[in-house]
Amino acid sequence: MNVDLTEARWFKSTHSGADSNCVEVAFLPDGVAVRDSKTPQTPPLLLTPTQWDSFLSTIHP
Repeated sequence: MNVDLTEARWFKSTHSGADSNCVEVAFLPDGVAVRDSKTPQTPPLLLTPTQWDSFLSTIHP
């Protein structure tokens, strides 16, 4: 999947501090991008809305 992320707005949990290394997400028109804040230059994991919902239901049953 080829996705342009130049305009993506990345978010991390409000529970993490400003200098914390965290998972970041960007909400896209066709899904969600997930990346590690320690290595933002690494290609992110791209999830469909269904995959994102499944991920969330797994970590927050």
